Amino acid sequence: MLENLDIDDSDSPAIGLVPPGVTWIEVRDHIKIAHYHLLVQTDDGQYAGAYWTGTDMAIVPDLGPDTDEAIEEFRVFLQEHDET
Repeated sequence: MLENLDIDDSDSPAIGLVPPGVTWIEVRDHIKIAHYHLLVQTDDGQYAGAYWTGTDMAIVPDLGPDTDEAIEEFRVFLQEHDET
């Protein structure tokens, strides 16, 4: 489990912000247990969203390099796909 994540709960759904250096395996293990949405900065400086589908982790790639914009785009995606 990832500990002490910053959480953006300014709107719904709340999104955990994964610190740099965390692997996708660690992200998957965390989501498998915690079942909430995470924003992950990729090696190229872009953001991707990760969430649990009920059976596996799904990734929403290419949310851009800006944290606030990536959070907003991820929230919109989750709301449009009934993943809130």
